[in-house]
Order: sequence, then C-alpha cells, then structure tokens
Amino acid sequence: MARLKDKYKQEVAPELMKKFGYKSVMEIPKLEKVVINVGAGEAKDNSKVIDAIMGDLAKITGQKPIVCRARKSVANFKIREGMKIGCKVTLRSDKMYEFIDRLFNVALPRVRDFRGINANSFDGRGNYNMGLKEQLIFPEIDFDKIDRTRGMDICFVTTAKTDEECKELLSLMGAPFKNE
Repeated sequence: MARLKDKYKQEVAPELMKKFGYKSVMEIPKLEKVVINVGAGEAKDNSKVIDAIMGDLAKITGQKPIVCRARKSVANFKIREGMKIGCKVTLRSDKMYEFIDRLFNVALPRVRDFRGINANSFDGRGNYNMGLKEQLIFPEIDFDKIDRTRGMDICFVTTAKTDEECKELLSLMGAPFKNE
C-alpha cells in the first residue's frame, strides 16, 4: 500500500526535480486524486443495475461509491431529471496509491493483447484519462457473480502544469505507456 507512496518520495520526486529543474519542492507535480466513473444507460429500465455497479466499484476501490443522477431530462434517451445513471468513486491519499499500484501492476497486465496505455489521452492541463472495457481485469471481481461486463473511466488528476510533466510523473510511478 505505502510502497508506491514511498517510491514517489524517494525516487519519483527527486527525478522530476532534476529533469525539469524546479527550484522548490512545492513545484514538483504529484497526484491529487483518481476518479473512477461507471455510466449505466440501462439503469433507466432496471434499478438493480446501479446496485451491481456499486458493489463492483466498492470491491475494486475499497471505498463506497456515490450515485450520479441526471441533471437534465433528455427525451431521446428516455431520461428524466434526477434518474440514477451511474456511479463514481474519488480516491485520495493511501487508497489512491493502492489502487494505482494494483491497476498498473496487476489489472492492466491481465488485459488480453495488452501493449500499453495510450500516451495521447492527456487533457492539456496535466491530467490523464483512460477507459477500461471490462471490470473483470481486477482480481477482486468474481467472473461467476457479475451479471454483465461494464467499462469504466479512470481520471488521474495531478498538480502538473503540462502534459509532459504528467506523463513523466505517471511513467515514473509505473504507468505502462505504449512505445511509439
């Protein structure tokens, strides 16, 4: 759990300081939070879907997810304002580092034909977003107990000012970027 946090303090931060020439240790980019989001369009027809998603997210992250509700009514999607349409979890501190360690070292290598994560998914402000097609890559999820495979969006929010700083931070923490 604290392995990745210690690695950040002992190896990653000094490496970033040297590479980018920061004058103060407060300038060194660090991870603020990780947000995991699962959208469920089929929840409008079946209310048990949200409970299943919440159970899966709680097993994966070790934290209770919150339910996301629709802000507006959209007739084409048959959604009314206030309907449950997804779940999300915001991880910070130790749980965040533990999740990132499990994602990079356990879950992603279990993806079939995995060659690395996309190196172009930065938002221009030093944050990184990625998507997963199924929740089965996490060892906590039992294949026999799920009703349907669902994907999730994972957003890494950092204090980095540029995409280059963010990419260097994540790669030093063990992110398996594609070699292009």
